[in-house]
Order: sequence, then structure tokens, then C-alpha cells
Amino acid sequence: MSSSFTLAALDLIFPAFCPVFSATLGEGRQDPLCGHCWRAITRLGSPACDICGAAPPTAMTLDGPQPVAHGPEGPVGRRGTQSAEWAPRVPPAAQRAAFGRVGDGADCVPLRPTGPSGPCATCATHPPPYDYARSAAVYEGALREALHAFKFSGRRALAGPLGDLATEQCLASLPDGIEAVIPVPLARERERERGFNQAMLLARRIGRRLEVPTRPHWLARVRATRPQSDLSAADRRANVRGAFHASPRVAGRHVLVVDDILTTGATLDACARALRDAEARCVGVLTVARVVHAAV
Repeated sequence: MSSSFTLAALDLIFPAFCPVFSATLGEGRQDPLCGHCWRAITRLGSPACDICGAAPPTAMTLDGPQPVAHGPEGPVGRRGTQSAEWAPRVPPAAQRAAFGRVGDGADCVPLRPTGPSGPCATCATHPPPYDYARSAAVYEGALREALHAFKFSGRRALAGPLGDLATEQCLASLPDGIEAVIPVPLARERERERGFNQAMLLARRIGRRLEVPTRPHWLARVRATRPQSDLSAADRRANVRGAFHASPRVAGRHVLVVDDILTTGATLDACARALRDAEARCVGVLTVARVVHAAV
């Protein structure tokens, strides 16, 4: 009995429901997300800045990526629709050269699949402590609800499609030579309450897809911090300043820091500074979602 037939039979007897849309998963499903939610996610296009990774939102149509216009029903593509299919799976490591990756000796230089010409004005004037940042999609709508269900309702299985989204959408612009994937550490009491660290689950999924080991113990949170969500940008930076410490094992290595959302960038900046203090050679950042109007 094939796995697809088995899945279909199980769905008839025990229908699976999407944790966001509360509907059966249906065509285009990315378990446990339904096809409707998966297609409703507003992906980010090719980075316009080599460093912060700022990118225009796009909608996937049968013609490929299209600029997004935000209407009363949410983000829509050029034709007002989104395709039933989105993107191919990540190719194996042996096929990555097809994406035009930078070779050995320059493995901290982000790629330019459609041509970011260098840093944006902000990064040129005030460069962040990381070498590059990439995000898969806009923090809104179905993706925001999926991340809330993942973090606050214990839907750990969402780490699968969310981690795949980050990898698939950002793979082409990630440099070669990543040696370790490092999750942003969660405050100890918060992890006890939640039962897991969402960044850890994402990092494990992303590490498997990139064929790179996950090293959670290479970055630690060394003091308690207030929740960032209710703080201003300046208060967020002060809140996490000096809150992280990196292991000496990062020295001379190219590491990729993983988190769920990039809002102001304060937490990821603090992580990158700790890794720099421990003499990491190259520090990259990868998140599932980004608040598109936030300063990074």
C-alpha cells in the first residue's frame, strides 16, 4: 500500500485539520498546514541588500514570482490569484552549484541570484553585527497565525513546514560554507512554560535540509530579559544587550543563527555580537518571517 494511499485513507477516517484555518488540509497541504494557508503566505523576493536582506514581497503564480499588492482581501499577485504549487524542494548539496554559489575562499559572500548590488544605505552607514540576514516571508495573515499556533499553542509539528519555508525560500541567496546552525536561546523560565524552544525546532529542521549540524550549546542566554513584544525598538536593544554568550567553539567558523521572526533585529543583533566577541568568522541570520517595515 503506497504512502499516499495510506494518507488518503487515514484522512477519510480521521480527517486532519489545519491549526490556522480549522479546515481539512486538502490539496497543496504542507502538514499540518492546509493548502489554503500555505498559498496565502506572502513570500519575500530576492534580497535588495546583501547584508540586511531587505526584499520586496512577492506572490507565487503560474508565471513565477510577482510583486504583491495589498487589497481588502489581503496580499494578491499580479493576476489577483496565487498558484496551487509554490516551489520545488531543496536540492541536495551536490546540486547547489546550479544556484550560482560562491566558491571556497569567499563563503561569507551572499549570492546575488537576481542581483542585489551591495548594501543598502542604512547598512552601508550603520552595518549590523552580522554578515547577512535572510527571511522567507512577511509576518502577516496566515503566517502570523501559524507562528502563534506554533509558539503559544504547542503545535510543534508546524516546525516542519515553517522550517522548510525558510530553507526553500532563502536557499539561493545563502552563501556556501555554513558550518553550524545555532538557534536563538530562549529564556529558561519561558522554555519551561512553553515546553520547547521554537527556534531550536526550526534550527533542527533547517540544519537537516542544509545538511549542516545544529549546535544549540554554542550560544547561551546568560541573564533574564523581559518579553520583547511590548517594548519599543530602543527598549528592545537595551533589554537584550549583553544577554548572550557564545562558546569558544565558534571561533573561526561560519555560523547561521535561526529564529522565528525578525522584528527590529535587536535580539539577533545581540546574538551576533556575542558570536563576534567569540571570534566567529562569519555570522548569518535566517528567520521564517520578517516585519517588513521594521528597522533591521
